[in-house]
This record gives sequence, structure tokens and C-alpha cells, in this order.
Amino acid sequence: MPHSIVTETCMGVADCAPACPVGCIKKAGSKNEKGNDYWWIDFNTCIDCGICLTVCPVDGAVIAEERNDLQKIT
Repeated sequence: MPHSIVTETCMGVADCAPACPVGCIKKAGSKNEKGNDYWWIDFNTCIDCGICLTVCPVDGAVIAEERNDLQKIT
């Protein structure tokens, strides 16, 4: 199952994007409620490797489940 980036928790650090082996982590075209640029995971491309979980410095920003309700795409 793909992972999700929790939009309102994401601080826009983006250590996850270059670490992703399949390039499924994309920058959103807007900001979250905190005013940060945020990132999202393409569920159709994610291979569930978990690298994003290990490199993200923000606790709770990436979760190991597909959650459309917590991850905005645009």
C-alpha cells in the first residue's frame, strides 16, 4: 500500500523527494495551512519502500498508509 504525506504536517523540507527511488514524491502547487510548500506521493507510482519514512525529519509528516483525506494533491 502506498504511503501518504500529511499535508498539514509537512514542513516542505523535501528530503523525501530525492531519496525516492521511483520519483513518486511531487511538489504541490500551493501552500498548506501553515504557509509551507508541501509535497505529495503519487499513489499509483509508490512502491511502498519506506525510504520517505526514514529520511523525513518531521515527525508524523509521512505515514505508512494511503490516506486521501490527509494528503492533498494540489
